[in-house]
Amino acid sequence: MTSANIKDQPAGFSFAQYVTCLNGIVWREGLRFLHQRERFVSALVRPLVWLFIFAAGFRQVLGISIIPPYETYILYEVYIAPGLIAMIQLFNGMQSSLSMVYDREMGNMRTLLVSPLPRWYLLFCKLLAGTAVSLLQVYAFLLIAWFWDIEPPPIGYLTVLPALVLSGLMLGALGMLISSGIRQLENFAGVMNFVIFPMFFASSALYPLWRVKEGSPMLYYVCLFNPFTHAVELIRFALYGKMNWVSLAVVGGCTAAFMIGAVFAYDPSRGLSRRGPAGGET
Repeated sequence: MTSANIKDQPAGFSFAQYVTCLNGIVWREGLRFLHQRERFVSALVRPLVWLFIFAAGFRQVLGISIIPPYETYILYEVYIAPGLIAMIQLFNGMQSSLSMVYDREMGNMRTLLVSPLPRWYLLFCKLLAGTAVSLLQVYAFLLIAWFWDIEPPPIGYLTVLPALVLSGLMLGALGMLISSGIRQLENFAGVMNFVIFPMFFASSALYPLWRVKEGSPMLYYVCLFNPFTHAVELIRFALYGKMNWVSLAVVGGCTAAFMIGAVFAYDPSRGLSRRGPAGGET
């Protein structure tokens, strides 16, 4: 082959090849989700238990004053709905990271990462696939919540979509970053207990931050610097057609930071994932 022919060859990959890769990864994740129906049910059971039982029991105890984005007094169920939506995405992000740990143990992850496509793009496609699955779960929850008199403005179901995508990407990237440091599947549950529950309870998902500040100023600052708090507030404001710019900046920045960390960690030459004796990732 002459040097002229080499120069005529296109450099890199075409747009169609990138789209084909994205479709393949999203389709695989979608099929896995359809085959694991209990995953869909469990994703709805958790927030519905909080909505139907917890909220009913604490409705009179935890009254909610008029705070943005609400323009009037609201029921406690209405207040915690955005937090429960974010909880769905949090658990889905961790569930997706669990599947990555499983794929790594079974050798499927090595097959994906040895693709000639850029590693960051493969991980981003995986992240998009997990976020798409979480959107289906969230809108199923909103449909059920509508029968429980949780009725945001009709336009809110559309304005909340970009917020859901961004928060889903952030929580999925966090789970991906955590999964890079987990060596065995058995260790996953213990690690998740130190991530999911502190992030969820030390946030504005269940109670306004001003109430937290009255009880414990130290816990208030912990909640304030919790990225999950800003994911909840971003969803809360977007659900009512408004924008919380501080939360948008925090969620966007954390998404970029977690994604960069995951790409670095899944690089076997630099990150946390190292090659084992058989050439696979550990």
